[in-house]
Amino acid sequence: MLKIKAPLIFVLFAISMLCSTGSARAQGKVKDLFKVKTPKIDYVRPDTTILIKYEDFPDEDSDADQSIYFNPKKELSIVSEDTTELDLGEQHIVEMSEEVLVDSTWIRIAGYYAIWDTRNINPYRMDARQLKDTVDIKLYDPANNREYKMPLDKTPITSHFGARGGRWHYGTDIDLDTGDSIYAAFDGVVRINKWDGGGYGNYIVVRHYNGLETLYGHMSKAISQPGDFVKAGEVIGLGGSTGRSSGPHLHYEVRYQGNPMDPENIYDFPDYLLKGESYQITSAVFNYANRARSGTSSAGRRAAYHKVRSGDTLSGIAKRYGVSVSQLTKLNGITTRTTLRVGRSLRIR
Repeated sequence: MLKIKAPLIFVLFAISMLCSTGSARAQGKVKDLFKVKTPKIDYVRPDTTILIKYEDFPDEDSDADQSIYFNPKKELSIVSEDTTELDLGEQHIVEMSEEVLVDSTWIRIAGYYAIWDTRNINPYRMDARQLKDTVDIKLYDPANNREYKMPLDKTPITSHFGARGGRWHYGTDIDLDTGDSIYAAFDGVVRINKWDGGGYGNYIVVRHYNGLETLYGHMSKAISQPGDFVKAGEVIGLGGSTGRSSGPHLHYEVRYQGNPMDPENIYDFPDYLLKGESYQITSAVFNYANRARSGTSSAGRRAAYHKVRSGDTLSGIAKRYGVSVSQLTKLNGITTRTTLRVGRSLRIR
């Protein structure tokens, strides 16, 4: 019988363990090569404590300021899309179908426009002043279980649709307390849940069965997500004062094909009800646009400035405010090699 000395046994055991450990490490390295690391998203918001105070209007590059397209420059191209699922985050121009499937329920997109866009408030590029026909909108339909709900439990108006301070206010402001429940006005599908620091703050846009879209701005928290089917009266967010807001309130908009209309055309807010089961839309509803454009073009706007502090660089300042270095150099008449003097005010926009 072959006898193996004890020391030799320990040596062989050690070699075996080293080999197996090395193999495991090698497998781990190979496995790591295929591991997908979740990208880190760095959200940068302006340090408003060092900005000169703005007028109470949206920034030029905010969603609120860019949501009106009364004079489209070009037509959108038409492509065929499969709309059996919502590919969130992309724009779909639907050619073959007018419905989308959400939670086993077919939701009508609306025959007069067929764009599903989760980024832009008004992707339709349609000038409602050019409407040639009367569109009869059925606001709610109890026979088909299509109800309506006021957007808040109480609806005291603090600011109306129309000219305000030299610019146009495209919604109705309703007073609330931070944390109050905000309700979907009609049945529909949430199209946008987004942050707009220069205007609406946290806001949601809902596309409804009746062909309208409603927008809810300045929320402290937006709850519903794009693609969610919501019933009238379902809580979609909580009241707040985010974005360009002077205090807690709901900025409430009603839109047809992207064009805002006065919510008080269809709502009697003091009496807490709709004015009727249906509403007729004609080009006359949007005649205000001529006055709105002229008021906007002549309105003044304060610039925003950053006061240079020790350690500041052009690239760092640009990143902080979400602008480009070239924009900073152009606005301030400097070059990228300019030495930033502490205490100097740089124009941001």
